[in-house]
Amino acid sequence: MMPLTMANTGEVNSIKKVGGKEETRRFLESLGFVPGGTVTVVSEINGNVIVNVKDSRVAISREMANKIMI
Repeated sequence: MMPLTMANTGEVNSIKKVGGKEETRRFLESLGFVPGGTVTVVSEINGNVIVNVKDSRVAISREMANKIMI
């Protein structure tokens, strides 16, 4: 298991766990980051990542990406 920030661009990964405070987890789950779901890193700019999750493209900060374990 490793944080989403360690994923290679273009690689499809399965979400194992979403960490952080309850509020943070709920926010990420509302965006589609749920355990068992798939996520693909599209690009990374200054540590912030753009990902494809549930047929949507979402930009999240490095701090948020570190809470998503793949």
